[in-house]
Amino acid sequence: YEILSGLVGSEMCIRDRNLILPTAEPDSSFISDSLTSCRKYRKTSLFVKMSETTTVQIGDRSFVLDREKAEEAFAAKSVINGKDTMFFNILPLKYQWAYDLYKTMKNNHWEPEDIPMQKDVEQWRGTDEISDVERWIIKMGIGYFSAAEGIVGDNIMHVVRELVTAPELKMVLGRHAHEENIHADSLVYMISSLGLNPHECEAMFEDIPTITAKNNFLVSNSRAMRRDVDLSITDNKQALAKNMFMFGQVMEGTQFYGLFGMILSLYRQNKFPGIGQMFRYTLRDESNHIELLRQLLNELVVENPEIWTEDFRSDLRETMRQGIALEKQFIRDCLPVDAVGLNAADFEQYIDYIGDRRLMNCRLDPLGDNVSNPFPWLAEMMDIKKEQNFFEGRVTEYQKSVSYTHLRAHETREELGWT
Repeated sequence: YEILSGLVGSEMCIRDRNLILPTAEPDSSFISDSLTSCRKYRKTSLFVKMSETTTVQIGDRSFVLDREKAEEAFAAKSVINGKDTMFFNILPLKYQWAYDLYKTMKNNHWEPEDIPMQKDVEQWRGTDEISDVERWIIKMGIGYFSAAEGIVGDNIMHVVRELVTAPELKMVLGRHAHEENIHADSLVYMISSLGLNPHECEAMFEDIPTITAKNNFLVSNSRAMRRDVDLSITDNKQALAKNMFMFGQVMEGTQFYGLFGMILSLYRQNKFPGIGQMFRYTLRDESNHIELLRQLLNELVVENPEIWTEDFRSDLRETMRQGIALEKQFIRDCLPVDAVGLNAADFEQYIDYIGDRRLMNCRLDPLGDNVSNPFPWLAEMMDIKKEQNFFEGRVTEYQKSVSYTHLRAHETREELGWT
């Protein structure tokens, strides 16, 4: 009894049998049964293991873990060069933000087919309401994002997710890739609803020089990472960090916003409401992708401070400068902003504004000097907690949790000037 009383909450191993003693004071019946077991095996070796436990809380769920094993698993986790195992156990969490973001992204799940396209089809087939320029913008948006979403998803799966090692990071990156699939599926839904020729949309992406330049700017970095990368070498660590920055802050965080602004400006004028709604949901997803890759870059630098040299920081700022220049050229060549009531100079200023916000949120100096946001109306485009179904008058809620999850810290309305 004295032995068992001292083992409350511990693991008792008798031959091949494991008994977990209760955390409360054991009663006499438990003691009697346990002593009987001891006597039964009295002629064999008796091994008693004193095992401390720790409790991990995730949301409203509690998990009791072996303290020594938990500490070992926690210490083995890192963004790169951590323990690489097929056993996908995220406990104990080291990167709580990644799991929280995964849950937010999952709660924001949406399906393209749930969004009505009747009004869009009527406008597309009509002759009075929609101009040829506005049709061009829609084709350009569908054509560009049909390829761009695939490029992002492919890089996430075959570069970033392949190289990070912590399970919770792999989990949220998997969700990121899944959302790129949803976005691609939404574009297929748009093409089929409007009766577009998908090869025509594809040709727009391949044949326009400024789009090809944007594509090569990103793909060249991604392709260079698809090999056996020795991440003990600082140059390779910096190459991965630059990949995270390029795809998160430059492509998704800045270059996507040119077409987003164009299509949402049409939506603001009650044109193509279904397409506009899908782009609003896509933009909400993108804000989480931007935050995911920003946080991941930050964790990588914290764990590998040798990455963050002055030369490397200058390289990232130059990368953003190049990305902005390519986006502005794309706007001049392909996006007739005047046709949707926007000023071309203001639109380019908006890209400068967004690019500077991305830099500052990565602890980098902005390229401009206090560039202001010329499009505060974009705030209303992000307010998508509840949407009125266009034809049935019912409320559609694409947020499965009870409370609406707002944009992540870097993407708040205050920081983007969306007040």
